[in-house]
Amino acid sequence: MQDLTTGPITRHLLKTTGFMLVTMLFQTLYFLIDLYWVGRLGTAAVAAVGIAGNLTFIVLALTQMLGVGTTAVISHAVGRKDAPETVMLFNQAQVLAIVTGALFLVLGLVTRLPYARGMAADARTAELAAQYLLWFVPAMALQFGLVAMGAALRAIGNFKTGMVVGTVTVILNMILAPFLIFGWGTGRPLGVAGAAISSLVAIVVGLVWLTAFFRKVGSFLRFDPSAWRPRPAVWRRMLSIGLPSGVEFGITTVYLALVYSITRPFGAAAQAGFGIGMRIIQAGFMPVVALAFSVAPVAGQNFGARLAQRVKDTFKDAAWMATALMLVFGIVCHLIPGPLVRVFSKDPAVIAVGTEYLRIISFNYVAAGLVFVASSTFQAMGNTVPSLISSVVRIALVAIPGVIVSRLPGSKNRIGRSTSGSSQPSGPCTPQDRGSPPSGSRSDGSRFAERCTLRSAAFHPALRPDRNYSRPPRRSAASSIRGPCPRLRCAGPRNPRAPALPPAPIARRDRFWTWN
Repeated sequence: MQDLTTGPITRHLLKTTGFMLVTMLFQTLYFLIDLYWVGRLGTAAVAAVGIAGNLTFIVLALTQMLGVGTTAVISHAVGRKDAPETVMLFNQAQVLAIVTGALFLVLGLVTRLPYARGMAADARTAELAAQYLLWFVPAMALQFGLVAMGAALRAIGNFKTGMVVGTVTVILNMILAPFLIFGWGTGRPLGVAGAAISSLVAIVVGLVWLTAFFRKVGSFLRFDPSAWRPRPAVWRRMLSIGLPSGVEFGITTVYLALVYSITRPFGAAAQAGFGIGMRIIQAGFMPVVALAFSVAPVAGQNFGARLAQRVKDTFKDAAWMATALMLVFGIVCHLIPGPLVRVFSKDPAVIAVGTEYLRIISFNYVAAGLVFVASSTFQAMGNTVPSLISSVVRIALVAIPGVIVSRLPGSKNRIGRSTSGSSQPSGPCTPQDRGSPPSGSRSDGSRFAERCTLRSAAFHPALRPDRNYSRPPRRSAASSIRGPCPRLRCAGPRNPRAPALPPAPIARRDRFWTWN
């Protein structure tokens, strides 16, 4: 145990943040590497993992509720120097973790198929999401025990043990992922399911490791079977502190589900671009999240010891650190978002969506960092209602306008331009989408040239979406409207003599071209 009620606050924050940051950095590295390997499986796989990953926020909501309550009550007991109360609270937190984890496991497995079908843009994405969830749900159910034990360790100022266990398990996950995804050495590739299985194995190893640590003789926190009998009063105390934080993460889950519902009509590319953008944001926010985790035990122990000024100084120092970190990350995401997204996907449509999303959202980073620090300070004092109110207002101001804008005329064209990589709306279109050519020009046999742009480069691998392609004029009105297009010549100003290209291999070409 480490006494955080004495000594320089800045040193305590930097030391505890350093331990947390090492763990977070390895977790971030795992997220990025996992996304990199999954990205090699295609856009549908990235979208499927992103959809399944939304359940992570449900787990975060429940584990946040458990972890915040555990850290608050145990840190207060440590600040009061009440060792028996600390041991009792630790054991009650473990019992509560087992109950909530079991409930999540049952509900997650029962609802995984309806959830995947309801959120995916197509059948293939839904199938991959269901495969991933089959193994990912048990892994997330075991997270409850890990979170309860990790929160107790942070409450007593022990960040080193959690760092070692977390780092080793993340490295194990990173090593297992490509072998299971692509079948290296086994010849049996498991695809997206392999990524989930590697996470499950790593979490099991971490859970066994921490359990063995608390069973050691002489440990300040230890398992005590006499304290395993459920105590509803203690559970209510923990949950009353952690419930607002859990609701806050639950609101975030609803927001993400709403975003995926809005992007669903625009295909897997839009969902994959948003999913990659979210992974990058999660990676960039890890240092601030580590800082917020450090604020809770430092402020909590001082609050339990009734040292008000040290609590205020903890918030002030952490706020300056968070501002500096988020300012740097915001500048990077605003100036060079494309290369960040391009690491995980080579699809131009996915890159376009992810780039635009990161540029827009980067303006919120500094404010978000301050919110993390403020919320953690309130959690340390056992008052999480202000952070809940802030989150409800913040999400409402984003979600409601988002739904309204998505239903306005032209909003589909806006997203379509991002997902298609060109200046045209995405998806099949007819001449009526942009106005039919003059009928008189056809009947009198005049030379009427129509410039047509392919909706997506996927229809023809040789075509480039940043160029305009012209269809040669026809003498016959019937053939010019419904006849096959024998060749496409590049009409771009930089290359007026480009060689002829064969037509896109589609049965009904008129459905996929736009009249100008």
